[in-house]
Amino acid sequence: MNFEITPKAERFIRLMLQVDGGPGAGFRLVVKPGGCAGLSAAMNVMAQPESGDAVIERNGLRLFLPAESRLLLEGVTIDFADSAGHSGLVFHDPKATTCSGHAPNFG
Repeated sequence: MNFEITPKAERFIRLMLQVDGGPGAGFRLVVKPGGCAGLSAAMNVMAQPESGDAVIERNGLRLFLPAESRLLLEGVTIDFADSAGHSGLVFHDPKATTCSGHAPNFG
């Protein structure tokens, strides 16, 4: 799989696994089209992957990724943002268009 996880996102995932996971637990990431970056996600810590999930190991992290998530994450950088407007994982997809600068011109 060709995607990157920034150090900030890695720390967030490790913290989630420490709080909610036991030995061998993984971070399940269900990515869907949508949001300003082109992707949104539901995530949770699980003891075992669900049927059809691929288990991807990165820097000692176990990620459980369904098929659609694996396709959508191709070429994406997973980051973590903590701001007044958003706290959580964010996805930088070079293939997506952003929300800014694309407002319709009615004048």
